[in-house]
Amino acid sequence: MAEFTDALTAKHIAFIEKQPVFFTATAAADARINLSPKGYGDCFKILSENQVAYLDLGGSGNETHAHLAADGRITVMFCAFDRTALILRIYGRGRAVLPQDGEWDELAARFTLLPGTRQIFVIDVDSVQTSCGWGVPMMELQNERETLQKYHRQADPAAWVEKLQGRTRSIDGLPTRATDRYIAGEPQDAEG
Repeated sequence: MAEFTDALTAKHIAFIEKQPVFFTATAAADARINLSPKGYGDCFKILSENQVAYLDLGGSGNETHAHLAADGRITVMFCAFDRTALILRIYGRGRAVLPQDGEWDELAARFTLLPGTRQIFVIDVDSVQTSCGWGVPMMELQNERETLQKYHRQADPAAWVEKLQGRTRSIDGLPTRATDRYIAGEPQDAEG
């Protein structure tokens, strides 16, 4: 049975901190729904019981940014893949903080920045829902994929920024803001 709370509890936070993967979903009027898997162990942070944030690395597009700028709504979902089944969803309103924004330095200091970090999404929590998760399969994490970080470690910083400066529209034509600098970050080992 689903249970709702208005904020994250200590039990929720302990559960979130154990999960190696989470999923984000966003949408905007007349646009596709965007659903993205996210990993890299330490990229999700609890800022308070009513606010969370996560690192976003450059990848195939910037749909989350476009949707949050247009609509603001976001759902973040965590699933337990181990013996104790549970699904936790955070419903909220989000926004992008880019390296050129005034609050970047203070917010970025809370993370270990990864190569290719282009923005941090901050989410104000509206509600939290937990449900059984009995339909989620049991799986074990082998390791993090190094491909995206390897790609970014090999990138030419000037070319990377130039490429992202040209990406100012989502796949549905919604506007996005591009980062103005390359974040080299701290390389992590395969264990995250």
